Order: sequence, then structure tokens, then C-alpha cells
Amino acid sequence: MRVLRSLMLAAAGAALSLAVFTADAGAADYPAPKEGTFVAKDFRFHTGDVLPELRLHYRTVGEPSGEPVVMLHGTGGSGASMLTPDFAGELFGEGQPLDAKKYFIILPDALGHGKSTKPSDGLRAKFPKYSSEDMVDAQHRLLTEGLKLNHVHLVMGNSMGGMHTWIWGGKYPDYMDALVPMASQPTEMAARNWMLRRLMVEMIRQDPGYKDGDYTEQPNAMRLANVFYATATSGGTLAYQKLAPTREKADKMIEDRLAVKFNADANDFIYAWESSGEYNPTPLLDRIKAPLLFINAADDERNPPETGVTEAAMKHVKNGRLFLIPASEDTRGHGTTAMAKFYTMELQAFLQSVSKVKSSSN
Repeated sequence: MRVLRSLMLAAAGAALSLAVFTADAGAADYPAPKEGTFVAKDFRFHTGDVLPELRLHYRTVGEPSGEPVVMLHGTGGSGASMLTPDFAGELFGEGQPLDAKKYFIILPDALGHGKSTKPSDGLRAKFPKYSSEDMVDAQHRLLTEGLKLNHVHLVMGNSMGGMHTWIWGGKYPDYMDALVPMASQPTEMAARNWMLRRLMVEMIRQDPGYKDGDYTEQPNAMRLANVFYATATSGGTLAYQKLAPTREKADKMIEDRLAVKFNADANDFIYAWESSGEYNPTPLLDRIKAPLLFINAADDERNPPETGVTEAAMKHVKNGRLFLIPASEDTRGHGTTAMAKFYTMELQAFLQSVSKVKSSSN
């Protein structure tokens, strides 16, 4: 390893439907994304449950003639949540690492997220429990059956999407030329990361307003649980000290966060966070074939590098290396990798090296 410094509402049939999606105003230097939906028939979950139709929504940037790139979002997000100036605005523009004039960028809404099928579509707490692998299998069906892609150039993901990237590499090792997991660990979900996820979910479940998932109004505890987890596991120690060096400023930050409108559905929220409970790509690491650039932040509260578990796991990745972004007042802990400026040069160099190897082998 080399460490560098620097449901029920699905459209009939399995047809694809496309509509223009308006890009973020701050990211006007890449083509306007388009939206599409694919319906996977008889989707089987790891529990054995089967849904007759699973709606899988996605967005694309660029033309289908470009090299396919799959971009995977974090927990509670969607493909649209990656279309920000700090992320897409640094990556998808002309001359940038994932120039949309060269690449066909696919941003799926994961199972249970965005406009894809999720508990709030009707089944609520009776919705099948889904795992990280179920989510990856759904993405695989979207790409192979819906978009008819037999191979992609790159699978890249952030946070939960980074976790899914590890599974992609081990479960479908011949499907991609390269892998870029970010803000994740190639190890079992455990320690503080899982403990705090479990506490967040319990806060909601134990709220009398949750009513075992049959609530008529969103439980009051959900907003507090969300702010609690986000503050505890994302933001960066040095950044928080800079932004909230006094109790007054710290209180103001919390008050501002609690005041933000929070529209999530409690069942969707619980399912999404619990999906990581069975995450464990360790048995898959030896199967990864594609070159892999692993990007993490040194101040990532959910994936702290000082435990050594990531370094040990990376010994099983044949062609992988880690780029660890140094902590600073400008980084944001687990949120650092949402700001692509910290790794555009490393990503660009990595993709160029992959393309050279690919060209020489053809």
C-alpha cells in the first residue's frame, strides 16, 4: 500500500424514461443532467423477500457515447445530492478529472433513497429489510438491464457510496477498469461508527410518536437524532474549534442546525442507516482486480485512520493505494471528501495511469 500525503408507484414495464434535470446553478460548466427510471422485475432481497417491481431512479451527465462512470452517493442522499459546486463543479467540467465531454456519468438513487423505491412508498415498516449488498445488486441490474452496460470505466462513491464501491469491486471484479472508494473503510461496520448509528435509530424507535412505523406525523425525535449524529461524526475537530471556539458560537451552530427544515421520512431514514449493519467487504477484498484509489480524510470521525484496521485491510487489495487528506481547519472530517478540491490532482493522475494501462493492453 502506498500512502500519499498530499415500490408500488413504479411505472409499468421495464422501459427507461428520461427527462431533463436542471443542474445546480453553481455548476453550469458541465452538461445539464438528465433523469431516468428503470423498473427491475422480481427483485430478491438477501432476506428472501421479493418485490415484483423495484423502481430505480438515476441521473446522467454527458452523452452515452462517453466512457461510463458510476457515481454513488451517501446515506440519506441521492444522485442529485452530488451535483454541487464543491463536488460535481470540481470534477465534471471541461478539463476536470471526470470531464463530461469524455465520460458518461451515471448517478443512481440507491435502493431506499431519492426517487427509487423505498418504505414510504406504501409498505412502510413492512418493507423488506435491505442490506448494502442488496443496494449494489440493484445498481448492477440498473446498469446491465436498464442501461445495457456490460462494463464501466470507473465506480466511485462517497461515504455509503464508498462502502458500496468496495462491494462492487469484490462482487463484480471484472465489471470496471478502476475503483475509487471514499470516506469509508473496507472492514466490518463496528466501533463508534455503528454505536452512534444504533443510538440514532433507537432515539427514533423509542419516540412514542414512531408507533412501530405507523405514525401519522414524523416523530419529533428524528430531527434531534439526525443533528446529534451529524455533529458527532462529521465536521472535523480542527474545523469545529475554528468555527465554534466559544460556547456562544457552539450553541449558535446547534441552534442553526436544529432550525433547518428536515423532510425525511422516519421509516426511510431508519432503513437507510440500518442497511449498513451487515456491511462487511473484508471477505471480498482478495477478489478485487481493478486498480483502486482509496481516498479518506485524516480527521474522518467515522473512519479514523489511527485504529490501523484500514491499513491492515488494504494489504488484501492487490492493486490499491490510499490517499489520506491531511487534517486542517479547512477540512470537515467525514464531510471532507464532498469537497473534491482536496483530491482532484490525485484523481486525475490515477485515471490517467488507468487509461494508459488500458490502452497498452488493447
